[in-house]
Amino acid sequence: DLGQTFDSNSTLAHYEANGGDAVLFVGDLSYADNYPLHDNNRWDTWARFVERSVAYQPWIWTAGNHELDFAPELGETMPFKPFVHRYPTPFRAAASTEPFWYSVKIASAHVVVLASYSAYGKYTPQWTWLKDELATRVDRKVTPWLIVLMHSPWYNSNSYHYMEGETMRVQFERWLVNAKVDLVLAGHVHSYERSRRFANIDYDIVNGKATPVANMDAPMYITIGDGGNIEGIANNFSVPQPSYSAFREASFGHATLEIKNRTHAYYAWHRNHDGAKAVADAQRQPTCTP
Repeated sequence: DLGQTFDSNSTLAHYEANGGDAVLFVGDLSYADNYPLHDNNRWDTWARFVERSVAYQPWIWTAGNHELDFAPELGETMPFKPFVHRYPTPFRAAASTEPFWYSVKIASAHVVVLASYSAYGKYTPQWTWLKDELATRVDRKVTPWLIVLMHSPWYNSNSYHYMEGETMRVQFERWLVNAKVDLVLAGHVHSYERSRRFANIDYDIVNGKATPVANMDAPMYITIGDGGNIEGIANNFSVPQPSYSAFREASFGHATLEIKNRTHAYYAWHRNHDGAKAVADAQRQPTCTP
């Protein structure tokens, strides 16, 4: 959720100072739809803003709600029109039928991108693709790390966008746990939150299993919609902090993931108010779990 503000520039500058090799971008790029008439000039200014990084390293795109740009009152009836024309994705190489869900391999990581705002119910194209992707195209011997990107988070203890990702979670969470996904990154909520390894795949109000429980096969969930966008920070976390939530803070920033080898990685979150190298939250897990 980067946008194009003073805080956005601070986030990008901090990221550049930390020397990343690739960007995993979890949606909401230019926020052009927040301006009168969905001002497409804002797509141009945003592209010039991020060019200093995009021109030299891969950015893996996820479509967010601010990419929808659906405005029939303006005659714009094709969802995601500016996004798909400006930011193509390698979806065909991933056997996908649409540019909003696909996968890429980066070094020892297999990165799966999901679409929060495209159909994902049973037997839909996205549902079918993800089922096949996890079953046949993920090879943990070649890419031992498995990372999933989406826009709307499944685990979120902020009142902003609370439980908006619930239907997708119910549809896909068991698959991700069975596949032993290491890390799930999401945006949408304009703050930062890191989960413990929890799952809610046995949900059944009748048998009382209605809350997330510790599960070491589950991924670590990161909500990192704190890029600096025009809408500001989301600072209304629920109290008390849920057991699945390990760390949360309403600040702008960015995170880095350094994959050390086939089994270990170092994850760190950096808030903008600190020096670029300062670490506000860190995890020497996830340990790869194939």
